[in-house]
Amino acid sequence: MLTCKEVTALCSQELERRLGLGEQVSLHSHLLMCSGCTNFRQQMKTLRQVMHAYADGRSVSEGPIDTGADR
Repeated sequence: MLTCKEVTALCSQELERRLGLGEQVSLHSHLLMCSGCTNFRQQMKTLRQVMHAYADGRSVSEGPIDTGADR
């Protein structure tokens, strides 16, 4: 089982690269049991989307933010 520290590192890495199958399984197993890491992952995804919108000169209110909740 991954530690929360390892999971936060994987959450950061998954924004930059596709995780391997073993990494995905380990990550999702931990997220099923840890609401803190689940919240951290969601916050990371939201922050990334907001920063991309800012870099593109868009307001966040111009369109919905894909929170990735359906993944």
